[in-house]
Amino acid sequence: MMGTTHVAYGDESLYNIGRYRSIGVVSLPMSVDACVTDTLRTLLVESGLREFKFQNLRQARERFAALRMVDLTIEQALCGGLRLDVLTWDTQDSRHRIKGRDDIGNLQRMYYHLLKNALQRWSGSTSWAFRPDENSAMDWETVRDYVDGAGLSAQVTRQEAGLFRLRLNQDFRVVHVQEVDSRELPVCQLADLFAGLSTFSRHKFRTYCWWEQCRYGQAPLLPDAEPPRLSNSDQERCAVLGHFDRGCKQHKLGVSLKSKRGLWTPDPSNPINFWFYEPQHREDKAPTTR
Repeated sequence: MMGTTHVAYGDESLYNIGRYRSIGVVSLPMSVDACVTDTLRTLLVESGLREFKFQNLRQARERFAALRMVDLTIEQALCGGLRLDVLTWDTQDSRHRIKGRDDIGNLQRMYYHLLKNALQRWSGSTSWAFRPDENSAMDWETVRDYVDGAGLSAQVTRQEAGLFRLRLNQDFRVVHVQEVDSRELPVCQLADLFAGLSTFSRHKFRTYCWWEQCRYGQAPLLPDAEPPRLSNSDQERCAVLGHFDRGCKQHKLGVSLKSKRGLWTPDPSNPINFWFYEPQHREDKAPTTR
């Protein structure tokens, strides 16, 4: 069996709360993993944090750490050191607005879609370790069986345990899945940051536009709307979102914020890819508990 060549870290944001839900995956070669991990550890220590969590982004200390995490991600993406893929979905679309929706089952399917998209973007012969945050809502044994060997052509068979395993003409292989403590392996915290930033960009798009207008004196994108009240957390998160948006534009990374009223990357092959899931056809429905 070939050694593991690449690693992917995953985390989710608001998987069962609010209209918009997101998952993030950061993938990178094993040869780069230790360097990025050490850089993040140093960054967090210098910021006075044991761990960064997007939900705790309410004050300057967390904002300073988030800004540096954004800069590191852009820097590594530009030099081919990592990929960032975030999938966001709308629970009010035709796929998700159904009775008895199974949010855990839907989360599993979304992870499968995102992992398949992210892992196949790496060229060459790859063998993967997948390291989701241990606080995930997922049953990762099930996801491993579902993702194992994920390529482009597949036959699906039912296993004795009642799980689905994809039989594939392999383009890549997930050989190891291990839940990890994101405090010890902080690349997971990058996945948390950008999954959270993606849901925030949609939940609070109008708030961000007003913040940007006040901060930079720009013409309002929503001129007839009543100005929203900005909480402390809104202001800190808007600052991080604005910094990320400007960095992507400066380096021509192809990430859009305003055209889809939230973070979105038109070309999914770009190294920073925000994917807004849209139902593929009339029968594309989330799983149910019934």
